[in-house]
Amino acid sequence: PQALARADEHLAKNPRDAQMRFVRGVILTELKQTQQAREVFQKLTEEFPELPEPYNNLAVIYASEGRLDNARAALEQAIVAAPNYATAYENLGDIYLQMAADSYQRASKLDPANRQAGAKLSLSREMITKARSTR
Repeated sequence: PQALARADEHLAKNPRDAQMRFVRGVILTELKQTQQAREVFQKLTEEFPELPEPYNNLAVIYASEGRLDNARAALEQAIVAAPNYATAYENLGDIYLQMAADSYQRASKLDPANRQAGAKLSLSREMITKARSTR
């Protein structure tokens, strides 16, 4: 809360400071004020579309809400803004992995006898678990 107050104090004097606005969004995320953080990052992407970080952080929020298509689109925008932004590519891989797991799960439910879908589901879940443990 103190960091948020200091960020707000700074932004009262420097409202266009994109870096501090970004920091404010990160603080809000840490404080579990997700809706406000989403608004900060969304506004930054609109006003500073050349910055990849707000797209990335917006994608993380979308992914945590299960909005994988929105997360994918935000990460693709981050990559357009900065084609060498490795973090966006890594996070995009994580999104694709989760989307794959979701698809394999649907396939397994629709056709329980499909052993390939079940095996792929198990493998994708294992990969997701390992990816999370490396963070």
